[in-house]
Amino acid sequence: MPLRDHFRGWLDQEMKWHSFHQAWATYIAEALTTRLPEGFRASPNVQTAIEIDVAAFGGARTPPRAPTDREEPAWQPSGGTLTLPFEVTEPATEVLVHGRRDGSYLAAAIELVSEGNKDRAEAREAFIAKCETYLQQGVGLVIVDLVTTRAANLHDGLLARVSPTAPVWGERLYATAYSPQGKNGAAKLTVWQEPLAIGDALPTMPLWLLHGPCVPVQLEATYEDTFRRLRLPTEGP
Repeated sequence: MPLRDHFRGWLDQEMKWHSFHQAWATYIAEALTTRLPEGFRASPNVQTAIEIDVAAFGGARTPPRAPTDREEPAWQPSGGTLTLPFEVTEPATEVLVHGRRDGSYLAAAIELVSEGNKDRAEAREAFIAKCETYLQQGVGLVIVDLVTTRAANLHDGLLARVSPTAPVWGERLYATAYSPQGKNGAAKLTVWQEPLAIGDALPTMPLWLLHGPCVPVQLEATYEDTFRRLRLPTEGP
């Protein structure tokens, strides 16, 4: 299904982005649940300020199981677009209070960019700082930017923060994935970059789980499913 412009024209009149955005996050989480290994769960979390749209949490750190005859082999992504030197944070001494999620930890996050993430310098810096924190903690990350009404590239801003030698990409619409690996002194950040365009299909992106394997985020299938389940037309008048 071709990517649509959610911010101008007939689709913006049918349903505002924030409504589609929240539904898409839910269906991405639902689709991920069928692919996550035992010990991991995905849930949407949309907030009024800066949002983690889909989060993957890990529980017991069980070793990965070999697939049985009835199971599909583990999904493997293609090689990354680039690999950069990367500094992770030093270990911290802190006191944590857990409620019913005792023992859980954030393993990965998917960010669906909103207009509010890009419209002011303060909002852009807050989004970039949040994503940088994820990477420094070893959390796998995917960013999807479909916002056609703002020109800022949050991915370029993020790479400039984590690695001053990173090349500027400059795409307005894109999907990116990040895999932070290694320890202090030998850490690296592998990045996958996919340019997007109105009228083109969406890619499948790799989501790397902290203390877990890599799973596919099927943007095209979940995007189409969101249209279907919201009963949105695929073509304007």
